[in-house]
Amino acid sequence: MHRRALLGGALAAPALLSIPVRAQGAITLNGASQFGDDHPYTKALVRFEELVKQYWGKPINFVLHKNSSLGLEKQYFEYMAQGRAVDYAVVSPAHMSTFSKAAPFIDAPFLFRDLGHWNAVLDQDLFKPVADEVEKRARVLMIGYGGGGVRNIFANKKVTDLAGMRGLKVRVQGAPIWSRTFSAVGMSPTVIAYNEIYNAIQNNVIDAGENEAAGVEQMRFYEVAPDLAMTQHAITIRPLCFSVGTLSKLPNDLQAAIRRAGKEASAFHRQAESGADGQILETLEKVGRLRRVEFAQRAEMKKLVDPVMAAYAKEIDAETILNRINALTS
Repeated sequence: MHRRALLGGALAAPALLSIPVRAQGAITLNGASQFGDDHPYTKALVRFEELVKQYWGKPINFVLHKNSSLGLEKQYFEYMAQGRAVDYAVVSPAHMSTFSKAAPFIDAPFLFRDLGHWNAVLDQDLFKPVADEVEKRARVLMIGYGGGGVRNIFANKKVTDLAGMRGLKVRVQGAPIWSRTFSAVGMSPTVIAYNEIYNAIQNNVIDAGENEAAGVEQMRFYEVAPDLAMTQHAITIRPLCFSVGTLSKLPNDLQAAIRRAGKEASAFHRQAESGADGQILETLEKVGRLRRVEFAQRAEMKKLVDPVMAAYAKEIDAETILNRINALTS
């Protein structure tokens, strides 16, 4: 099975680089999502549109480009930084590393103990220094924090412990922290574009990948890697981003509406994704599309990762943030 529209969307994106913010006097904002209507990212962006319209109360046009018709998240972030083509999108922090070394730290492996701890970190706004750096260097605002999906490893073989992970060829995100942590566990990580994972597993280039339930379902990874090792190694944070270049051209009252709507749409996103996570996996398992595999050595896996995380935090000047996260009780 090929990744259909995803590749076509990535190639078609440059043709749309001249989309104006204003068309014939009306304000038009362009959003982008890798996924279709049923994915939490897309639902959050639709909710954002609804809330902006409600809070501003004046005519405004939104165009949401779905199913990767404008490429992938990495491209969305680059377009927002350039102030063209994409005005708002949900983007993984890993794709911000060109502008901020600390950005991928936002949802690095084993950063959060559980969903309660994850929520407490977000409520305390502990990532504000990272958001400030991204705004300054990339000219992209994080107007809210969505996510909440628990990430596990899907593989074409049954993995129950660290011995089974040894040498496992696994796809990771492009940020260096992911390769470092998975290497520390004994796996063989490789960076592959998101839309190429399915074919890479199918063709035995890799054995596995890692994702939250919504991504496993949407991308049908269970067809080539039906064994889901329940490592629970990360909880996603997916910022709702907005181009500073676009925002600065908008009326002040609309800017305020966008900021307010971003926070609320991201809260909606967190509830939707974290709430649906287990339900998606249960449904897929019931119909025989995947098998949840108990992973017996999560604590031992974390012990191997902790020194890597500490060294990484020191390298990117995020030791204070890491210490505050570790000290926070959920």
